[in-house]
Amino acid sequence: MRRRAPRPLSSAIAGLADQLAPKTVLGEVQRVWPDVVGAAVVKEATPTTERGGTLTISCRSSVWAQELDLMAPELVARLNAQLGEGRITALRCVASPPRAWAGREP
Repeated sequence: MRRRAPRPLSSAIAGLADQLAPKTVLGEVQRVWPDVVGAAVVKEATPTTERGGTLTISCRSSVWAQELDLMAPELVARLNAQLGEGRITALRCVASPPRAWAGREP
């Protein structure tokens, strides 16, 4: 019996991650966030909560919170294009970095 070549682990991990990910609006937003905003914004801001269609974005600084607040209409449209119309109705951008950023260099 011949042994087949090993299969990449990444496909198994991706499938497992999809199964384990929460089936919430916030979970869906967090999955598409890097594609919607790009690498530069991902380093500075992350979606942290969602309530009634309002998505709270925690930013590393008040400058980033203000910038994303100005971009909110465009970001809401891009998020809804990925998730389905009407899932996100507004953004609330706050300058309160998550704990994961506390040890990272700026």
